[in-house]
Amino acid sequence: MSYEIDVLSRISERFVEMSESEQRVAQLILDNVKAATEMSIAKLSASAGVSQATVTRFARTVDCKDVRQLKVKLAQSLAVGQRFVEETPDLDGIQGVYEAIKNTLDLSRKLLVEADIKLAVSYLQNARMIFCIGMGGGSSIGSQELQYRLFRFGMPVCSYQDGLLTRMVAAAVEPQDVMVAISLTGNTGEIIDSASIARQYGAKVIAITKPGSALAANADIVLGLQAPETDFIYKPSASRYAMLAIIDVLATEVAKLNKRKSRDKLRRVKLSLDSHRGGDERQPLGD
Repeated sequence: MSYEIDVLSRISERFVEMSESEQRVAQLILDNVKAATEMSIAKLSASAGVSQATVTRFARTVDCKDVRQLKVKLAQSLAVGQRFVEETPDLDGIQGVYEAIKNTLDLSRKLLVEADIKLAVSYLQNARMIFCIGMGGGSSIGSQELQYRLFRFGMPVCSYQDGLLTRMVAAAVEPQDVMVAISLTGNTGEIIDSASIARQYGAKVIAITKPGSALAANADIVLGLQAPETDFIYKPSASRYAMLAIIDVLATEVAKLNKRKSRDKLRRVKLSLDSHRGGDERQPLGD
């Protein structure tokens, strides 16, 4: 499958090579993409202060056969959302980053059902093997983080972030296995397919994902998370904090089921780390 560079990137890339009149057309479009998609060629040329022939040449400069195709491609660029095209002011500053995280955690907490947590923990506790899968940014981190939490308690756990590997692992599960599928959107095809395959072979699937998503429909238990995105695209998504909070809840509840074993494992890890790097008794387990 070939990937076509979106027309806005093409305009920015070729801007310095354009004639002065073409640059006026380019700037008009970049300043207000939505308005440009709705203008006729006559309105575009008049607004940019150039001839209609210049607008046509501009379209060809950015690999469009005519102005009509240019407008179609501009509309396609807008489909990802206006916030990725036009500048949104940062009204909150540093405090806004913390507020977004706090609001996301509050929303996530309201979505969690304690009965679902208890059932998920029982699946993990009795699993022959726990497979944590996630792809992309936050979900990849989440699948690894769950592995890092559970191995400390002597749990049989591994994580995978490659699409083909997750599918292969799903096809090799046993009915006594548990797959924890993590996806912030619940729309990642490889994760959805892997969850579906694992269930077909009898494994239990716990999904940490958006309620009502395609992944949620392919899970035995859904631990819901949801974080509405703001128009300020430069701030990383706060939704991954909600995901990590759910992972912390699972890990804590698993550890509490067998406190003596968990305490012994954690003590051994702490002794190993202290002998390697030193530190006081309050130093965390891992950096």
